[in-house]
Amino acid sequence: MGTPYKFGASTSTTRVFDCSSFMKHIFKKYGVTLPRTSAQQSKVGVAVSRSNPKAGDLVFFSSGSRSTGKNVTHVAVYMGNGKILHTYGKPGVTVSNLNSSFWKKAYVKARRVL
Repeated sequence: MGTPYKFGASTSTTRVFDCSSFMKHIFKKYGVTLPRTSAQQSKVGVAVSRSNPKAGDLVFFSSGSRSTGKNVTHVAVYMGNGKILHTYGKPGVTVSNLNSSFWKKAYVKARRVL
């Protein structure tokens, strides 16, 4: 928790993360290799309905300056109970409420990596 966010962070460090390098780091610990970017990661696995995410599912958002509302620009992992683990600006790696107005509006889709 709190590891700083840095856009474009290298996947070879754990001193800083961007959202997709953080997902690569987490999933690698479980023997799952993910692509590098959130957009590429959004094509892995199978679709999950918005109303039925399970812990470990990847959740994708369109947020920030690169957002069009439909393009994937951010990824988090669903923890259960409406919470996501991710890194996004300050404070770095953090837990957020998936049902907050910000994340609810930015939501694009969820995927279950097999």
